[in-house]
Amino acid sequence: MSFTVAIVGRPNVGKSTLFNRLVGKKLALVDDTPGVTRDRRPGDAKLVDLRFTIIDTAGLEEAGPETLEGRMRAQTEAAIDEADLSLFVVDAKFGLTPVDKTLGEMLRRRGKPVVLVANKSEAKGSDGGFYDAYTLGLGEPVPISAEHGQGMIDLRNAIVEAIGEDVAFPEPEDVAETDVVLHPTDEDGEDDEVEPEYDDTKPLRVAIVGRPNAGKSTLINRFLGEDRLLTGPEAGITRDSISVEWDWRGRTIKMFDTAGMRRKARVQEKLEKLSVADTLRAIRFAETVVIVFDATIPFEKQDIQIVDLCLREGRAAVLAFNKWDLVEDQQAVLADLREKTERLLPQARGIRAVPISGQTGYGLEKLMQNIIDTDMVWNKRISTSKLNRWLDSVTTQHPPPAVSGRRLKLKYMTQVKARPPAFMISCTRPDALPESYVRYLTNGLRADFQMPGVPIRIHFKAGENPFEGRKRKR
Repeated sequence: MSFTVAIVGRPNVGKSTLFNRLVGKKLALVDDTPGVTRDRRPGDAKLVDLRFTIIDTAGLEEAGPETLEGRMRAQTEAAIDEADLSLFVVDAKFGLTPVDKTLGEMLRRRGKPVVLVANKSEAKGSDGGFYDAYTLGLGEPVPISAEHGQGMIDLRNAIVEAIGEDVAFPEPEDVAETDVVLHPTDEDGEDDEVEPEYDDTKPLRVAIVGRPNAGKSTLINRFLGEDRLLTGPEAGITRDSISVEWDWRGRTIKMFDTAGMRRKARVQEKLEKLSVADTLRAIRFAETVVIVFDATIPFEKQDIQIVDLCLREGRAAVLAFNKWDLVEDQQAVLADLREKTERLLPQARGIRAVPISGQTGYGLEKLMQNIIDTDMVWNKRISTSKLNRWLDSVTTQHPPPAVSGRRLKLKYMTQVKARPPAFMISCTRPDALPESYVRYLTNGLRADFQMPGVPIRIHFKAGENPFEGRKRKR
């Protein structure tokens, strides 16, 4: 059977460390600072022979519902209600606190199975805290060390006993999809005349990125139709890259909410550096990236750098001008945004841009359609015969320049991969080809094969000389 487990406890008891231990990789950010985790993060856990869904949650604190801590508490309570079982983690090294006792009462009132976990039990002097955990009235605590992986067998047995039936099942043959996987790359090889059709049934991975407080989490909540992610007026609420799944017109969309990216010079704290690194990882493993702009203050220097980063990583990019409901003269602002997009982002000529409002839901259907259209271009393949006819045409219209008195010759062209589209051109003296002519070819490919807004890679290779290495006959 499949079941869901929520990890709960006060801040800094090691919940995210235990989460990373159970999923087998460092997905959740871990730091000595209390309150690192704010949103609830799901993952696929493996514990000996058990397979289940694990949810990492924020540390529970007593706070009013209007505060950030209060909203974090509401997210954790939602995870408890969603789960079949809760792992209540206490710090055996530090001992119990009044907050632990309050949380124990809350879990007992909910009437769901609870496994009491005494973390950091390997530390010297942890026996007192371990025995104090009995006073919570939640059964025998399980001593573990999430950092060092100690006590996992005992934790497995306690989970099976709490669920009330044998939940073990055999090792699956196929590797389960994890939260972060490398996207498939296309094999190099000969390109036939076949141009494969776009598979609109395959799940699509989308990362939402942008500056802090641009409205990324609000946008995803509007897509889902629920307050799945923590939001508020404070900048920088999101720290981890959280993935959520939903269906759009029958297609599975896996969307990643990410931490806001500030200018590098302003990122000083270790925790923020970890958050930015997590965002960069989400960009690299996504297929399409939505860069969210604040429509009231668009095209800040950091916005342009984020777009450039996504394109250099080879991702398909879409711009979303959020908070459109706050713009007064929308027609004038829209014309200004179009002009700035073309002028400030020449490396992404034709990039799709959509005005939206995550608060009201305006423009979200159009945004999703633009995401799908951009992904189609990103996956596009062009037959070799079409490419070579095109190459003959553009080189006839504008021949390559002569360098050092010798004219360059472009002989043959083929597409070596997609995602993003990459091409190889066989030519004489590839190192001597001017950058201006490479831009001419790139812009020609965009215009003639309808590939707006995606990165295009062109590689040049010197043709083999069949007489190279032979001795000259006298």
